[in-house]
Amino acid sequence: MRRSLSGTRFPARDWDRGRPARRERCASRTHVTLKIESRRKRAGGTPAFPVIIFCLLFTSFLSLSACKQPAATTPGAAPAEVANQAPSPSPSPTPPRPSGPIEYTDVSAQAGIHFKHNSGAFGKKYLPETLGTGCAFLDYDNDGWQDILLVNSADWPEHKTVKSLLALYHNNQNGTFTDVTRQAGLAVEMYGIGVAVADYDNDGNDDVYITCVGPNHLFRNLGNGKFADVTARAGVGDPGFSTSAVWFDYDNDGKLDLFVANYVEWSVEKDQLCSLDGKNKSYCTPQSYKGQSSTLYHNKGNGTFENVTQGAGLNDPTSKSLGVALLDYNGDGWLDLFVANDTEPNKLYKNNGNGTFTDEAVTAGVAFSEAGTARAGMGVDAGDFDGSGRQGIVVGNFTNESMALYRNDGTGLFTDEAPNSGIGKMSAQSLTFAVFFFDYDLDGMLDVFAANGHVSDDISVVQPNVKYAQSPHLFHNKGRKKFEEMTAKLGRALQRAIVGRGAAYGDFDNDGDLDLLITSNNGPARLLRNDNGNQNDLLRVKTVGSRSNRDGIGAKVTLKTSKGVKLFSMVKTGSSYCSQSELPLTFGLGQPEEGRTLALEIFWPSGQKDTIPDVKPNQSITVQEGKGVTSAAPIVFAKPSPTPTPTSTIRKARGLNFYFIRTGRQV
Repeated sequence: MRRSLSGTRFPARDWDRGRPARRERCASRTHVTLKIESRRKRAGGTPAFPVIIFCLLFTSFLSLSACKQPAATTPGAAPAEVANQAPSPSPSPTPPRPSGPIEYTDVSAQAGIHFKHNSGAFGKKYLPETLGTGCAFLDYDNDGWQDILLVNSADWPEHKTVKSLLALYHNNQNGTFTDVTRQAGLAVEMYGIGVAVADYDNDGNDDVYITCVGPNHLFRNLGNGKFADVTARAGVGDPGFSTSAVWFDYDNDGKLDLFVANYVEWSVEKDQLCSLDGKNKSYCTPQSYKGQSSTLYHNKGNGTFENVTQGAGLNDPTSKSLGVALLDYNGDGWLDLFVANDTEPNKLYKNNGNGTFTDEAVTAGVAFSEAGTARAGMGVDAGDFDGSGRQGIVVGNFTNESMALYRNDGTGLFTDEAPNSGIGKMSAQSLTFAVFFFDYDLDGMLDVFAANGHVSDDISVVQPNVKYAQSPHLFHNKGRKKFEEMTAKLGRALQRAIVGRGAAYGDFDNDGDLDLLITSNNGPARLLRNDNGNQNDLLRVKTVGSRSNRDGIGAKVTLKTSKGVKLFSMVKTGSSYCSQSELPLTFGLGQPEEGRTLALEIFWPSGQKDTIPDVKPNQSITVQEGKGVTSAAPIVFAKPSPTPTPTSTIRKARGLNFYFIRTGRQV
């Protein structure tokens, strides 16, 4: 007879969820399952009961040795400098760092990501078919592991062949994912375009907003692995042609508001006839249609929203918006918006701090190209790429227009560094949709990723040198405002030509470096794992607001090293193209140093300033507004196993087989 007992599971990551601070936390953060098997002898052999007792004693010993009680929370007002409530555990022997060249590996199939976008195309060449869809890294179940959401479109009513759904993949913590779309209540058919993720009701669970051609959808996270469609009650089902969206607290009242970018006035009935060769129908450009104003929804705090677009000064029916990024470009503590427009001037909406916005794009120098013409803006992001402590802007544009890389001069003005940085020339022949800043090699300088692909599947007929499917760009930041194109040096998977649209970054395997998620129009989504990108020191920071919104959206974090180096980042939603990257911040620190100490300075949207000294690198920490570090987990540099529950027998004694089942953490 064979008996099997599942033992105790120790949490791999303990992001703070607002529970009492006295809750036990495992300092070692080892995540294992103890499995004991007993092979009973013939009748009259040793009973199984002692085995159970031994199992309990053994797991109790592991629990006591692995966990310790954090310091108690002191009630009262938050001080200007806060101590770490959950200081870093004493370092145990560090596993060897990866070595060798950095490479992106396509792990989509082995990870269980089997998703193909359906544009609905059937020969009519409808405009929305060119846009593709977005994607997101999110931790919807608060287990500390990034899950994946992929937006899908649908067949047109006049040509229904299949039912297409978005996809939510749960991270199994071992390098694989499980499709939980139906169990989560997200099996809703729609012509989806984009996604924005945040905790709009401050209940500790991140909610999902999907933009569509037609009514959008707001799915409230119920906290039990399920979502509920609350669009009608919330009043955010914008009926327009929506693309990107961002959650942000524009009035700093602690509740997340919603900005929805809208594109053009299009419908099947208004579809125009366009042709590249004068004979066959082609996809029209946005110039064939009137623009459509974007929408600002104010969060009323009771689960409903109010459309305040007109009163906020954001009503603009000339815009044809595809991308939106959050930033505080003038450092006044109020979140501004950069909106990338397609064939219309870009917008830089300065937050006036009184519920209204003013477009400063022309004055700031970001509305037009250097030639004074509007470009076809697609994706956009904001970040401190030059180490100035100010947020610059990167914009993806059309073929022959080059990407834009705007340096923030600190005076309210921007300078396009793309022509001199190396990015302009290398991106001239690309049509860029998703674009964002991230530090793929953790050297402390923000690099640039761009997903490329043309909108016309027949473009080569009139422009033989321009391809429909295109390789992405990854520009390595060399410092001094210079970038090097690295795609050809980072593995074949990254070089593959696709009809790229949405993209996001996130550390799905919790090894410290940033992986990529890319969508392709009418094609499969791809999960690219960053291999060997974690050879440098790093720090990951998750923010939890108290007076500010729960996710800490808009919190500005400055990291200072003992050698005087400063790194700046801001917690944000949106950016890229119709997509969202993970919310935790990753700071690359460069080459490993013994005894390195860090300090954090956090400006929260509420006005609270927290200073946190003596932070050690190579860990993921949760920082709560006014309380400091509430949990910490060391980075485990070893990669997870590609199979769900690989086991290794470590001992066999008296008929007992002991196994440690790896689930993504070092054993």
